[in-house]
Amino acid sequence: MKIQDQAVVTMTYVLRENDENGPILQETTKENPFVCIFGMHQLLPKFEENLMGKEPGDHYAFHLTPEEGYGERDEAYVMDLDKNMFMKNDVLMDMVKVGAQLMMQTSDGRPIMGLVREIGDNHVKMDFNHDMAGKHLHFSGEILDVRESTDEDFAPGGCSGCGGDCDGGCEGCN
Repeated sequence: MKIQDQAVVTMTYVLRENDENGPILQETTKENPFVCIFGMHQLLPKFEENLMGKEPGDHYAFHLTPEEGYGERDEAYVMDLDKNMFMKNDVLMDMVKVGAQLMMQTSDGRPIMGLVREIGDNHVKMDFNHDMAGKHLHFSGEILDVRESTDEDFAPGGCSGCGGDCDGGCEGCN
């Protein structure tokens, strides 16, 4: 079966920064492959475009610009937030450390991941850019399996893009 919308695709990939010789940012293997439902907006659009029509055994390699990937970095997404937002009983919460990723909410209640860049006397500098924003991405890998999706794949705990192994921190395709 060839990759098409709503097919369950099992693949390996190596994601490198810049080109095929760049540093590895993410990697999956045949023993621990990436599984997703294709065409469900779980993958970057250009990623899907490059894999559409491929079949098990096909190898792939392609480059995405920042615009085709996670966009350019935007300094408007780096902001100082009142340190009191991160306090409990007048003590800074343990999870708030430079380099920590914290799940926050936008003003309209949507979840958003942020990176703690700095902790000041009265503020916490948060960066809400995607960690791959501004990066040129090079993907290479192999299509291991393609099958039709079933109702079970769309049920809680089904494939849903995390191979049924989602711990709430799914990152692979988005």
